[in-house]
Amino acid sequence: QVQLVESGGGLVQAGGSLRLSCAASGRTFSEYFMGWFRQAPGKEREFVAAISWSGRSLYYADSVKGRFTVSRDNPNNMMYLQMNSLKPEDTASYYCAATRDGSRYQDPRFYDYWGQGTQVTVSS
Repeated sequence: QVQLVESGGGLVQAGGSLRLSCAASGRTFSEYFMGWFRQAPGKEREFVAAISWSGRSLYYADSVKGRFTVSRDNPNNMMYLQMNSLKPEDTASYYCAATRDGSRYQDPRFYDYWGQGTQVTVSS
């Protein structure tokens, strides 16, 4: 079992920045491939970014590439999402998720553990 708690969401103007954090507890954090997803009202949950067990490999949705950066700190059981140049269409609840198998990292069905989410609202 691993427990995940997101923080760092809020209200920001378009063009601004936010840094989301995901704190993990329970099993060894480095055993998990980690992902960030988001879900806007009335929409499907969508992949945002993912990071491999060691942090060496990073993956991004096309919609956030060049604006968002995912990172992790294994000794402190933390993952981060730095979000720059935010747009109103980035408004959503953001979730961190963990899986042992990273082969289907874009598919939320293949993640075993989820946080409760943190709201990000970008005003125009």
